[in-house]
Amino acid sequence: MRVLHTADWHFGRTIEGRDRHDEHEAFIDELCGIVHEEEIDVVLIAGDIYDSVNPPAKSERLFYDSLSRLSDFGKRTVVAISGNHDHPERLSAASAMLERHSVYIQGQPTLHPLTVDIKAADQTLCVPWLPYPSESRLKEVLAEEADDKVIRDAYNQKIRWMFGELTKNLSKDHVNIAMSHVFAAGGNGSDSERPIEVGGSYTIASDSFPSNVDYTALGHLHRPQTLKHTIRPARYAGSPLAFSFGERGVAKSVTVLDITPGHEPDIREIPISSGKQLLRWEAVNGFDEVFHWMNERRDFGAWIDLKVHLEQAPSAETIAKIKEHYPGILIIQPVFPDMQSPETRRAELSIRELFDMFYKKQMGGAEPDDRLRSLFIELVEEDPTDETH
Repeated sequence: MRVLHTADWHFGRTIEGRDRHDEHEAFIDELCGIVHEEEIDVVLIAGDIYDSVNPPAKSERLFYDSLSRLSDFGKRTVVAISGNHDHPERLSAASAMLERHSVYIQGQPTLHPLTVDIKAADQTLCVPWLPYPSESRLKEVLAEEADDKVIRDAYNQKIRWMFGELTKNLSKDHVNIAMSHVFAAGGNGSDSERPIEVGGSYTIASDSFPSNVDYTALGHLHRPQTLKHTIRPARYAGSPLAFSFGERGVAKSVTVLDITPGHEPDIREIPISSGKQLLRWEAVNGFDEVFHWMNERRDFGAWIDLKVHLEQAPSAETIAKIKEHYPGILIIQPVFPDMQSPETRRAELSIRELFDMFYKKQMGGAEPDDRLRSLFIELVEEDPTDETH
């Protein structure tokens, strides 16, 4: 059986207020091409299909269109679970209708695995699925004490037990793939995931994942990675797009598995390239260097975080001109000379100099006027024991 594992689509997510719907559409086109070329039997989507519990209508349309295309109108099986960003009931609202087209969606945590015959592979697939299992979705408080370690141990024990219940009746003659949306200890995260654990409380130990399955398909972490120290292979497919500049340079992919019951699965990464690059520019020679890059159309089409070295604050006209001609420049961060002098000892600066540095940093390089400067110094030097004020 050939299985494709993907996760963390985050339909509806923006970057610095910019819409990314076109990139998500391009990803689905690329994904459907991979599914066709690789002759995939089953597609697994391990949560966070949407970026919020109330996604835009166009994101919902894209999701249902994706299901139709991926399933090829019922010829291929698609299995999806909810993540921490998804509304579990809303995600699975149409599940009864979708199952008639070989699409299976589980929103809430459950103790009942999915079993489905995959006719194209002449095999049976069993999916012990565990959508994002927060305490609220589990409908129980796992620890009375407000202590991270106590909560973490209780949560980990609960998830271990749930996986045990989900997998206790698995057949060795079936392809068994566990599926969940959790934060695993040892996973390499990035700053684009909004945490589902508080102080590590919702972290799952690597030995809590089931040992009697062929593979565990995970969602939540946006960097593709296989977990270490698990008895059976457990992997995050990663997100299809880079969602923060902290992910720049991270190669995006989907995971393809060839699985035969009783044998070690063959696991491959297939790169995807439909998302725009996230890049950082640093112009040490000021805006002249930036305009030169713009004239060269350098990295045109990428999302750019620009750091530019300046002597004085940029004008609103300059900023508007750059963003009009290069809409991919999302952030313009000025760097002034005094911001590059950490070696300057504060003790050697006067109150006036310290105030000027602080004011310029807060106000984008603008100088305080004499009246404001004098007022600040007067307040600082005021005697707190003087009761005449």
